[in-house]
Amino acid sequence: MKKFTRTIEDFSCEHCERKVKGDGYTNHCPFCLWSKHVDINPGDRQNKGKGMMEPTKAFYAKETWFVMQKCEKCGKMKKIKLKKGDDLSVVEDIIAKELY
Repeated sequence: MKKFTRTIEDFSCEHCERKVKGDGYTNHCPFCLWSKHVDINPGDRQNKGKGMMEPTKAFYAKETWFVMQKCEKCGKMKKIKLKKGDDLSVVEDIIAKELY
């Protein structure tokens, strides 16, 4: 498996349309927690499908919040680690959906 490739890029979220400032480790929108399935290996931008990754589950482990995302095109599941500045009210919404 290829090592991580750091790619610094800003983007507009295709889900909420907000502008996101990338730092080379940014793998999701901090406002809605959605992302786009662009990589085969982290940072390579080689995935051809480019499906949107919906945040479907949230959990807390090892003193960190995580979100599971599911690609709307291929169904691949991916775990992302939340960062300082991510909107935790979205995590509350995800958990509420899971409960009902």
